[in-house]
Amino acid sequence: MYFTDRGIEELEKRRGEEEVTFEWLAEQLRMFVDLNPDFEVPVERLATYLARLDDDEDEDE
Repeated sequence: MYFTDRGIEELEKRRGEEEVTFEWLAEQLRMFVDLNPDFEVPVERLATYLARLDDDEDEDE
């Protein structure tokens, strides 16, 4: 298990039953980066990854 998996597992355990919008998620990511500017690049990469998840499917068609 990677170190980061612990945080992911905690998130899933605590909030796994909740439904959120991407608008809400984007706001939480902005708030996190405002409080933790050193994480701007990783958060930006995660947001870009999530935004482009379907791009691979479009290329295959």
